[in-house]
Parts: sequence; structure tokens; C-alpha cells
Amino acid sequence: MEVICLSLSMVLSGLALAIGFFAFKHSSHGAKNLPPGSLGWPFFGETLGFLFGKPEKFVSDRMKKYSADIFKTRILGEETAVICGPGGNKFLFSNEQKLFTAFRPHAMQKIFRSYQAAAPAQISREAESKILRSPGFLKPEALVRFLGKMDSITQLQMETYWEGKDEVKAFDLAKKLTLSLACHFFLGSDDPERIARLVRNFDDLTMGMHSIPVNVPGTAFYRANRAAAEIRKELRLVIDEKKADMSRGAQMQDILCHMILATDPSGKHMAEAEIADKIMGLLVAGYSTVATAMTFFMKNVGERPDIYAKILAEQTEVAADKKAGELLDWDDIKKMKYSWQVIYEVMRLTPPLQGTFREALADFTYAGYTIPKGWKIYWTVSTTNKNPQYFPDPEKFDPSRYDDERVLPPFTFVPFGGGPRMCPGKEYARLAILTFVHNVVKRFRWEVAFPAEKIDGDMMPTPEKGLPLRLQPR
Repeated sequence: MEVICLSLSMVLSGLALAIGFFAFKHSSHGAKNLPPGSLGWPFFGETLGFLFGKPEKFVSDRMKKYSADIFKTRILGEETAVICGPGGNKFLFSNEQKLFTAFRPHAMQKIFRSYQAAAPAQISREAESKILRSPGFLKPEALVRFLGKMDSITQLQMETYWEGKDEVKAFDLAKKLTLSLACHFFLGSDDPERIARLVRNFDDLTMGMHSIPVNVPGTAFYRANRAAAEIRKELRLVIDEKKADMSRGAQMQDILCHMILATDPSGKHMAEAEIADKIMGLLVAGYSTVATAMTFFMKNVGERPDIYAKILAEQTEVAADKKAGELLDWDDIKKMKYSWQVIYEVMRLTPPLQGTFREALADFTYAGYTIPKGWKIYWTVSTTNKNPQYFPDPEKFDPSRYDDERVLPPFTFVPFGGGPRMCPGKEYARLAILTFVHNVVKRFRWEVAFPAEKIDGDMMPTPEKGLPLRLQPR
């Protein structure tokens, strides 16, 4: 018992020191006309309420208390303005790289070590963006070439881990699938043993990215650091193997190859440690959010036989036009209109990621208030997703909200963000999720074993039991 108390005391002491350092590093109490709100307790700010009271509730409560447009707080060690509603979405998306730049919370900066060196990190971020956008890896026309492989990987996963089982844990299998897809797409690797080693660490990594950066055993940040070290070690092996393959004349067919060859304006190549960090970030982006959308699709549709029947009819029509053994193509994806409406409603009710951060590049004014340079801006989908003004009966699962004849007000539903920083992986996610929907609906009916299962997680929702499903083959 004394050991437990001592460990808890160490955690709390470290917590106070860490948050205290960040909380007062950029103090702006001299600024005038700040937004309404509270910076919270000394040292801690309102971080504990944000993380452990759920970000969505945290934002909703303060919008009601202070302003539906903007409020101030201090979270994760930073004085922060939360800009709300469709007007706030439009303002943020319209001023990317003018008034705002991307900001990664301190835990993420420390886990992804390349972000700590400002100048080299800036070069590598530019290289990363150029790699993703110039060859068009994430554009629909490029992804179409990957669609058949995506379908075959998904089919193999269904045959290996789903078929013949009376009960499965949807979240675990969705994560295994999405990491397999991401490893093939970003690394060009289909090694199941390697993927198994990676998947064991990715949960700890993703849960620690928005944690309090106290590196004490037992904390989410400590576990994330250890996981990142293991992932980084595995990725360095992949990079060495890839370089050896390329030296023997292997074709460049994945993002890792292009990242290895990328250079900055002086002709300098990215360091291996830098490449490993960038690839780790891309794998995270292609892993947790896509798996979460798949998982909550299974939950919501499993509880609504009427919606399942409509999806099944659509996917049966797609399958009827295919020859035996023929893989999905772009025309098939375009026919999955209702299935994608269902996914939209899944992401509205349970956003795979609650929000992201920006940093103010200069003082600016919004809704009559001044936000000082250096303050952080928190953007979140939760300020509109469940607003009954835009989504009547907001807790109801209703894919018909997105029918053609219904037009949502601009900037009220932006699951992938918008403007220059719109999620570049939107089309990748759409293809991965719809390929999963096609294959799972063709094979199974299912029932959610625990409809009232608790959803854990702060920034990323996680079913406490992994969403057990009772399967019935079709």
C-alpha cells in the first residue's frame, strides 16, 4: 500500500511541475479583451476536466456557461481559445497559415521526437507534405490502384479472424485490419508477424498522444513513450530493408520509398530517425481513426436491423455486378451512397477524433474578443455535431440526414476538417471503410453483445470491452 501511495505522490508531484512549467511559460494576463472563460487552477489549468471529464462535455458545458462563439481556458499546459460553431469553423478554415499554424500538444512533441528540433522538423514537414501531395498518393485516382489490394487484404482478414467465430471483438479486429492496410500502403509490407508486433504498441501510443507529459511508470505518457520506442525500432529495420531492396533496383511503390529519396532544397536527405517518426505519424493517422469508424459502424448498425437491411440491399447490388473473384473497383465505390451516409452518421455521433490544435501566428480578433499571438486554438467537431439547430433529435441515428434533398447549413458537419488542412487521408479512409462495410455485410449478420457498453477514452473513443459481437453467417 505504501508503494502505491509513494507512486501516486510521485505522479502528482511530477504532474504539478510539468503543467506548472507549461502553464506559465506563455502567460498573457496583460492582454485586453480576452474571451470569457476561466484559465482554471494554478499549475493545472482545466486540463483534468478536459481529459477526464470528456472533451465533448468540457466544450459543451463552457459554451453554455460563457459563449456559443468562443471561450478561453488553459489545457495541456497552454492558454487556449476554443472557437465554436459553424462560424468558428469557417473562420479557422479560411485563415490557415494566415492567422494559424498547426500545433501539436507537448506529449505528442515529445513522443514524436523529430518535432523537438524546430528547423530540421520544418524541412521534414515540408518534405512530408510534398511526398503526400505531389505524387498524389492520397488522391482518388492514385488510391484506385490500391483498391483491389485493399479488398483482398480485407477479405483475407475476414476469412482468418472473423469466419467460423461465434463471437468477436470488433475493435480489436478493426485495428488489426486498418494497421495491415496502412502497413501495405505506407510501408509496402504485408508481413503478419511485423504487423502483430506493431499493433501491440499502437494502442498505447495513440492513447498517450494527448496525455499529460509526465514520464512516470503507470502514466499514459510513459506507456506511449515505451511504445513509440518499440515502433521506432521496428520501423528502422523496415527502412534498412527498403534501402537494400531499392539498391537492387526494386520499384518505388509506397510512401516510404519516396520519403527515403526525398531531399530538402540543399539536396540533403531526411535522416532515418526523422523518416521513422514521419512514417509512425502516418501509420497512426491511418490506424486509429479508421478503426474507430469501423467499430462504431458495427455498433450502430448492429442495433438497427432496418438500416442493416438497406446497406445489405445496396451491397448485394454491388456484388451482383461482379464476376466470381473480381475485386472492388472505383465504380463499385460510387454505388455505395447509402453506406457512406451511414458512416457519416456514425462519425457525427461518435467522432473518431475529438479535435486538433492550432497556434496563433499573430494577435487576432474574433467575435469581438482578442486572442494573443502564441495562444493555442482548439478546434473540435463537437460544437456543431449534436446541436439540435442543425441536427434535429441529435442523439438519434438517422442516415437520411444526408439525403440529396436535405442541405445542411455550411460548416455544420465537417468530420474531415476543411480549408488547406482538410484531412489529406479523407479518400483513403473512405475506401478502407467502404471496403470493410462491403465485406462484413456480405458475410454476416451480427448482434451487439453489450449495448450499454461503456465508452472510454478522451480524444479517441474506445469501447471498454472491445465491442463484442455475436456473429451469424449469411
